[in-house]
Amino acid sequence: MARIAGVDIPGDKQARIALTYIYGVGLSVSRGILKKAQVGEEIRMKDLTEQEVTQIRGIIEKDYEVEGDLRRSVTMNIKRLMDISSYRGLRHRRGLPVRGQRTHTNGRTRKGPKKTVGARSKK
Repeated sequence: MARIAGVDIPGDKQARIALTYIYGVGLSVSRGILKKAQVGEEIRMKDLTEQEVTQIRGIIEKDYEVEGDLRRSVTMNIKRLMDISSYRGLRHRRGLPVRGQRTHTNGRTRKGPKKTVGARSKK
């Protein structure tokens, strides 16, 4: 099992899929990394040589922001929006959808379970 960017990469998966286990690496970025490293996309991670794994690791460290650094920058961007009190920052602060979705009937993922208002029992 290879370890790249602090993540254990599964050996039984194809290289293009296995690299997507790294936060910040999707399918297109994964294909680009393998193309730069001159490694086939179909090859299984367990079949890669140590030199190829080292080459992939070097490309990721040099060219891409992944895992902890990426998470930190995303968090800092959200915090910046909240600090300057932009509309998006206020939506983040209130736990509401940020990208213009309607909330009258939907939006339960961000708002959480429904809180019933006005239903009182008789005494």
